[in-house]
Amino acid sequence: MRFHTRKWVKPEDLNPNGTLFGGRLLEWIDEEAALYTIIQLENTKIVTKFISEINFKSSARKGDIVEIGLEVKHFGKSSLTLACEVRNKMTRETIITIDKIIMVNLDPNGSPSPHGKTEVEFVRDRLNED
Repeated sequence: MRFHTRKWVKPEDLNPNGTLFGGRLLEWIDEEAALYTIIQLENTKIVTKFISEINFKSSARKGDIVEIGLEVKHFGKSSLTLACEVRNKMTRETIITIDKIIMVNLDPNGSPSPHGKTEVEFVRDRLNED
């Protein structure tokens, strides 16, 4: 799993218990999955179709740095399936895991569209192709 993004837990991210609000964390995960998919599929028109069971394993507190990891599990005809893990950057303790996030590639009209991708690509490799 590659950890792409780090977030600093600030006071506005906390729930009444003084820990990271789960909804805020899910917002961060959805945004990271969207950005990752946009880069992989080279299309800004994508949507989240499905998020499987979410397993909260520990919490984060104000001042903690969390990192969001994603891994491609499957390239579908018009979709990309990802797995996610969020962990505390300093302790490496897992905060949350999600086994399946399905992102769908859309055409200009907003309908699912084949993307033609079959494997993970890195931007640096695309730049070297020219």
